[in-house]
Amino acid sequence: MIDLQTRRPELSTARLTLRPPEMRDAPRLAELANDFDVVRMTGSMPWPYTLADAEAFVRQAQDDARADEAMFCVELPGAGPIGVIGLDPDGVMALEAGYWLGRPYWARGYATEALSAVLDWARDGWRRRCISARHFADNPASGAVLVKAGFLYTGRVEMRPCRARGEDVASRWMIWLA
Repeated sequence: MIDLQTRRPELSTARLTLRPPEMRDAPRLAELANDFDVVRMTGSMPWPYTLADAEAFVRQAQDDARADEAMFCVELPGAGPIGVIGLDPDGVMALEAGYWLGRPYWARGYATEALSAVLDWARDGWRRRCISARHFADNPASGAVLVKAGFLYTGRVEMRPCRARGEDVASRWMIWLA
């Protein structure tokens, strides 16, 4: 169900629920994200990823002052939270999509399913017509998720910081147009 009146809706897909993060999610998110192979493919997540990091993320996601951002906990019935997906300003031209899933949930179509639901909501509920995304060049699986959700490569590649790796990593920019 998409509530067109709120910036923090609960979205449902065939297999997932996407909802605003809650403090009760922090221990599970910390457990899943305390995996170097997860955080090394994100820009801002530290290594190691602690409960304090997860709690800080939840507090930030709950901050009503950030009207230009929407964060969702990706929940699989029976398993609880399996990752996070969100939209925030990319600093260039649009909102930027970002996501991560815990390793046990990779390669099952969950990221594409969640991203497609968020894009539908952004278009229909938030009236957004342009979303950017980027993935590290050494993460082709994330690029495949973005392509399946309708993103196109822009041809722009630039070095972007990866906090977990402690270095800049080549990143490929993509764009989605509603």
